[in-house]
This record gives sequence, structure tokens and C-alpha cells, in this order.
Amino acid sequence: MALFSSDEIIQRTITFVKDELKNAEGGHDWFHIERVYKNSLLISESEKVDRTIVSLGALLHDIADSKFHQGDETVGPKKARQFLKSQNIFRHEGQAGEIVEHVIKIIENISFKGGNKPQNFTSKELEVVQDADRLDALGAIGIARTFNYGGFKNRKLYDPEIKPNLKMTPAEYKASTAPTINHFYEKLLLLKDKMNTETGRKIAEERHAFMEKFLQQFYAEWEGKK
Repeated sequence: MALFSSDEIIQRTITFVKDELKNAEGGHDWFHIERVYKNSLLISESEKVDRTIVSLGALLHDIADSKFHQGDETVGPKKARQFLKSQNIFRHEGQAGEIVEHVIKIIENISFKGGNKPQNFTSKELEVVQDADRLDALGAIGIARTFNYGGFKNRKLYDPEIKPNLKMTPAEYKASTAPTINHFYEKLLLLKDKMNTETGRKIAEERHAFMEKFLQQFYAEWEGKK
């Protein structure tokens, strides 16, 4: 049985992910994956990482987001593992197993989860993919994704009586039904200071500033001042 090259595995993964996410919610669809993949490659240019592991981690990181599977965080890693093991990995068996396990660890540890849960695994590859995923939650696209998901869940845009909660446990964060604006304070505006790489930090700063300007405009319009 022929072994596939790194490029072939990545192309097969792209095909698999596109098919799996063809009916996904707009903020967690193939285009989200593609942006994270591209940002991962951009960040990788300045980091010493295994680009194949970075690519596979980025492409498979949201293959089954727990938000759309009754909060079950095991679905994504299982689906990714099944797919990777079904492929003829391009290196000898021992190294192939290491690649699969590394990618699974990235999927298991990438999420923000309220920012109050310790991360049980670290690697430069995880740092790159995590930064790329967080960048897609910032700036213009981050704003668009946030309101898209809020609409998908039929949440209020804003309610001045419901204050952001920065001390939620991961379970509380997952179960939250707070207005969409609260999510800026409970996650998005916290990401700039949680970036792992220099490239990620530079991009995050610009996107963070854009979100702050958006919020200023939002509140001004809400109060009828503009």
C-alpha cells in the first residue's frame, strides 16, 4: 500500500474537513478552518515547528466543536483520530503514531473554555494553532462570528442589566446564555494578552484595537448619542 506525502495527507484532510463541515454554523464552518490554517502557516514562518503537525492541527481543530455536540468535548478528538488512522501516514509507524497523538493533543487543548481551565499539554505547534484560532475570534471577522453565533443561539444583542462574568468555571462558560456583547468581555478582549507568539501578538493588538472602537460606537448608538 502506497504511503502518502505530507502534501497529499494535507490535501486529503482538506477534502475531509470541507465535507464534514458543509452544513456547519457560519462562524465554525470550512471558511473558519481555512482562515485558521492560513494564519497558522503565516505564524509558522517565524517559529521552529513541524509544519505538517501545525497544518493537520489547524485543519482538524474544530472538526466537531463541542458547542454543537451537547458539550461533548470527546467527539472532535475521536473523529480526528479515526480519520488520521484511516490514512496511510507518510512516515514509519512509530512516527505516524506520534503525529496523530500530537494533533489530537492540539485539538484537546486549543479551546479557551472561559480562560479558567489549566492547559494540560504544551508544544510550539499547539501555540501556533492556538494563536491562529484566537486571531479568528478578533477584529472584524471576530465581531461578525460573535454576532452570527449569538443569532444562531437567539441571544440578546445587549442587556445593560446583565453584567459580564469573568469568573465562570468551564462548565458555566459552556452553559452561558448571556447577551452577545458580554462575550467581548468574557473572552474576546482577553485574547490579546494570551497570545503565545510574537507574530500572533502583533496581529492581535491591531484587531483588539478595532474591537474597542466597535464597542465605543455600539454604546454610543445604543444610548442615542450618534
